[in-house]
Amino acid sequence: MNFPRVFLKRNEEKEIKGGFLWAFDNELGRVKYFEGNEWRECQFVPKEEGADFPVKDGELVELYTNGGAFLASGIFNRSSKITVRLLGPEKADRIDADKSAFIYKKIFDAWNLRKMHFDQGDSFRLLFGEADFLPGFICERYVAEGCKPYLLVQFLSLSCEVFRKEIISALEKIAEPFAIYERSDADVRLKEGLDLKSGWIKKPKGSDSSTITIVENSVRIQVDLAKGQKTGYFLDQKFNRKEIWKYCRGKNVFDAFSHTGAFGLNAFMAGAKSVLCADISQDAVDLINTNIGLNGAEKIMSSVCADVFDLLKQYESEGKKFDVIILDPPAFTKSAKMIKKAYSGYKEINLRALRILNQGGILITCSCSHFFDESNFYSMLTAAAADSHRRVQILQKRGAAPDHPLLLGYPKSEYLKCAICKVQ
Repeated sequence: MNFPRVFLKRNEEKEIKGGFLWAFDNELGRVKYFEGNEWRECQFVPKEEGADFPVKDGELVELYTNGGAFLASGIFNRSSKITVRLLGPEKADRIDADKSAFIYKKIFDAWNLRKMHFDQGDSFRLLFGEADFLPGFICERYVAEGCKPYLLVQFLSLSCEVFRKEIISALEKIAEPFAIYERSDADVRLKEGLDLKSGWIKKPKGSDSSTITIVENSVRIQVDLAKGQKTGYFLDQKFNRKEIWKYCRGKNVFDAFSHTGAFGLNAFMAGAKSVLCADISQDAVDLINTNIGLNGAEKIMSSVCADVFDLLKQYESEGKKFDVIILDPPAFTKSAKMIKKAYSGYKEINLRALRILNQGGILITCSCSHFFDESNFYSMLTAAAADSHRRVQILQKRGAAPDHPLLLGYPKSEYLKCAICKVQ
C-alpha cells in the first residue's frame, strides 16, 4: 500500500531527530499521495485555509525531511495544530500489516517497565502517552481494596483514537482489569476534532460505582474515577510522598493545596505530631476529611477550606509556625506566555512558607507545569529565600515516579519538580 508522504519544510527536522514526536502544521511543506495509479504532490494547507485535502484526518502517513530522508510514521490530523503525531521509526506498511501486534508490543513494553518498580497490589500509571510511544493515550491502573485492578483510560488525540479497538484489546490481555473507565473528557480532544466522552468501557461485576479505595504507602485513599480531577488521583508523587516520612516524625506539618490530603496522610503515617491540610475547594476538603476518617487520623489531622495565598498571609501576620510545610499547587501556567505571572505566584507562596517555618524546618515545594522548567523553578526558590532572609539547603531534587518516564527530546514529559529543603 502506498501511504501518503508528508515532507517537512527546510531545517525543521532537528527536534524530531532528537526524539520529539510532534510535527506542527507550520513545519509542514509538501505532501505526496497516491491517486489514480500514480503519485501526486501538493502543498500542505491548514484546514482553516481549505476544507478539502487529499490526505484525510486519521490516516497513517510517513514523515520525511525536506530532502526526502525518512524520519518516522504517524497519524495525520489537519484538525490539530499538531498535524502529525509520530508512532515510531517503522515504515507505515509495517505498522498497517498488523496493527494489533504493533499496539500490543507498546503496551506490553510499558507493562514490563512498571513491573520493575511496582508490585501487583500497587496503583501506577501504565501508559504515559508520548513518553511510552503511544501519543495522546493515558492509562492509570488503580488497585481497589480486594486486589481488584481498575483501569482508567484517556484517549486525548486522534493518533490513539484510531487504535481504540487494538488498545482496549491489548489492555484486557496484558493487565486483566476488573473494570475499565474512560475519562476522555479533556478539552484537548476538541482541538483534535473529537467529541468529549466518558463512562464505563467495562463495568465492574456486581457494582457500577466509580468510587474506589486504594492503598498507597500504607495510606488508604478514596478515588472517584468519574468525578476526580483529571484522572482521579495524582500517582506521580507516590515516591515523593513516601520520601517525606523521614522528615515528619514528631513534627507540626502544614499540607497546602492538599487536594486529597495524600501528602498530609503520609506525614500522619510517619508519626507527625499534627497535620493541617488546606485547599480552596470544598469538594477537596470533603474528600480530605473522608480520607482522614479512612485512616483513623482524626486526632492528628484537620482540614480547612481556604485560599492558600490568603491563609499563608494570615499565618504570617499571626506569627503561626510549622516544622514542615508542603507546597504542591496546581500548575500556575499552562502556556509559555504566562511564565512571568506563574513565577510571581510560585515565589509568593514559597516566600511566605519560608517565613512561617521554624528554624531548621523542612520545606517540600513542587511545581507540575512543564512550561515552568527546572531553571525557572530553582531561580524562583533562590529569590524567595533571599527575600525571606532565610538560608536554604536543598537536600533532594526529585521528580515524578518511574511510571512517568522522561523521554529525551520530548520536554513535556519532564514536568514535575519536587525540592526537599532545610531552612535556617
